[in-house]
Amino acid sequence: MLSSKVAVVILNWNGKSFLEKFLPIVIKYSSSAQIIVADNQSSDDSVSFLKQHFPEVRIIINPSNDGFSTGYNLALKQVEAEYFVLLNSNVEVTEKWIEPIMDLMDSNKKIAACQPKILDYNHKTTFEYAGAAGGFMDKYGYPFCRGRIFNSLEEDKGQYNNSTEVFWATGACMFVRAEAFWKVGGFDDDYFAHMEEIDVCWRMKNIGYQIYVEPKSHVYHVGGGTLNKLSPLNFLNFRKNLITLTKNASISFLFFKIIYRMILD
Repeated sequence: MLSSKVAVVILNWNGKSFLEKFLPIVIKYSSSAQIIVADNQSSDDSVSFLKQHFPEVRIIINPSNDGFSTGYNLALKQVEAEYFVLLNSNVEVTEKWIEPIMDLMDSNKKIAACQPKILDYNHKTTFEYAGAAGGFMDKYGYPFCRGRIFNSLEEDKGQYNNSTEVFWATGACMFVRAEAFWKVGGFDDDYFAHMEEIDVCWRMKNIGYQIYVEPKSHVYHVGGGTLNKLSPLNFLNFRKNLITLTKNASISFLFFKIIYRMILD
């Protein structure tokens, strides 16, 4: 099994168009890393496309499409590296996107996960919804980001260019220390999609690790952004947020805040 310090792992499901567009850029700017595509039983021709056009990329084929959490858990168990970089297929990386985060995480062994600055691929001076400049939780347990509060997205004017500790790092582009990831058991397989990165970051924080953002690295994400108000995924987000709170928050938080959350939701 190929081993290196950094493994960039892209989870794919019917994402040939994104792989065709963004994988060459990942390869160009990730010469120090092994690059892996983990396929969740795509029904398009993603796998054959990869084999034909990118023979240098390792392919892991998962037995079924069990979502983000299980898909990554199954794939990462087959990867030997000190750091995993979990990268969405719809992310455009930039030159030297890996090095600043590696420098930071190497300098502080307590950092379990770190994200770059996430900007909008279609509006490149604006923060992107999924992660922006680092994730936090408000006093009621709602997640938000520097540069994004609910549906409001800020223009990037350098206001969040400092490397700092945050509460959670986005799964769209998450650098994670393999040792810490497996120490908490990886992603929770019950999270098919949404909130799994907040949950795993919270669990790592609960055993003494730190989560960071390093804006010296930046990438561009083609995100869906906000969801339609009536989308079932919106209800899934609310449900997963409450599950995450009950799993990880203190008893005192739950006792005093959960009633307010039910009303607000």
